[in-house]
Amino acid sequence: MGMTMTQKILAKHAGVEAVRAGQLIEAKLDLVLGNDITTPVAITEFEKAGLTQVFDRDRIAIVLDHSTPCKDIKSAQLCAQARSFARRFDITHFYDVGQVGIEHALLPEKGLTAPGEVIIGADSHTCTYGALGAFSTGVGSTDMAAGMATGLAWFKVPAAIRVVLTGKLPPYVGGKDVVLHLIGLIGVDGALYQSLEFAGEGVAELTMDDRFTISNMAIEAGAKNGIFPVDEQTRAYLKDRVDRPWEAFEADPDAVYDREVVIDLSALRPTVALPHLPSNTRTVDEAAGMGVQQVVIGSCTNGRLKDLAEAAAILAGRKVRDGVRCIVIPATQQIYMDAMKAGYIETFITSGCAVSTPTCGPCLGGHMGVLADGERCVSTTNRNFVGRMGPVSSEIILASPAVAAASAVAGAIIDPASLS
Repeated sequence: MGMTMTQKILAKHAGVEAVRAGQLIEAKLDLVLGNDITTPVAITEFEKAGLTQVFDRDRIAIVLDHSTPCKDIKSAQLCAQARSFARRFDITHFYDVGQVGIEHALLPEKGLTAPGEVIIGADSHTCTYGALGAFSTGVGSTDMAAGMATGLAWFKVPAAIRVVLTGKLPPYVGGKDVVLHLIGLIGVDGALYQSLEFAGEGVAELTMDDRFTISNMAIEAGAKNGIFPVDEQTRAYLKDRVDRPWEAFEADPDAVYDREVVIDLSALRPTVALPHLPSNTRTVDEAAGMGVQQVVIGSCTNGRLKDLAEAAAILAGRKVRDGVRCIVIPATQQIYMDAMKAGYIETFITSGCAVSTPTCGPCLGGHMGVLADGERCVSTTNRNFVGRMGPVSSEIILASPAVAAASAVAGAIIDPASLS
């Protein structure tokens, strides 16, 4: 019986020739990730267990991105605990204010993630690195603590869903629209503890930023991970970023999948997810006219340079509508610099946007954009659960950067093509 991409990677790291869905394995880890919210919990468990060393200081990444610059005393104490741990064990990949970026954009940018690797992170959107053909998944802080100490983790080998992409993307349609469409089709538990494995000629039509967005939101369909094949675009992205050996894996022709989903990219429209689930999807036409008080463009899902370019193209020569707050958050310092050089930051400020240092802030209702009672936000983030960005009476609509920027101009959901 053949294996999927994910199963092949897990078999290699478990030191066995083959694995099957549902099998429990112990696998070697290439990278262990934590942030300023989850790392302190892992440190507490690490110390409670009497652990005194890490397995490899070069294979641990600690990124202080969620509540930084620190928004209150509690967040400052958590960051101080993480800093102390990083100094104690001389953690190579420790990123603090001034060097930090949103973790799931920063790590690929720094070349810390590569094809064929097994990566765990104490953050649910660690599945982002599947865009590069890695097996990456979110874990709890206790598993992070064990991973930092041993370089090992237990997994139940996931079954898989094959997502076949065909056709070409129409204007104003990108990775966010693709993944929202997919989640709308299969539901928030449609891929529960399964691997979403993308294939088909349409993969070549997706940029790396599109793929990062899609893999990032695999968890919103309940998936253990989302993974793309390694192609020329992947190799071009990795060039001059990753200088260590890596291995690309391909699914066997007779790999077993629980189901197959086919998406014709050419048939897609800009898509949004209405409150309060990522699966509550509508085309932009069906949601048009819904008023908004805030727009957030950023996050680990859509804070990359391509995302900022799409938003800036909409906002250039236009103003954010009175009564709307538009917050733009470049995902890393490098993206911020590149956006400055391209003129995007000036465009945002001239249009009336607030531009933030890299942070997860508003995505989890932490800071830099918490909502008030009854307010509605169009956001390029990944979750729109009840109370996610503020009080339970507030609402979040998930959308692409193009739809978000157009909605900031109109003060309501609008098709970006209508502004052309």
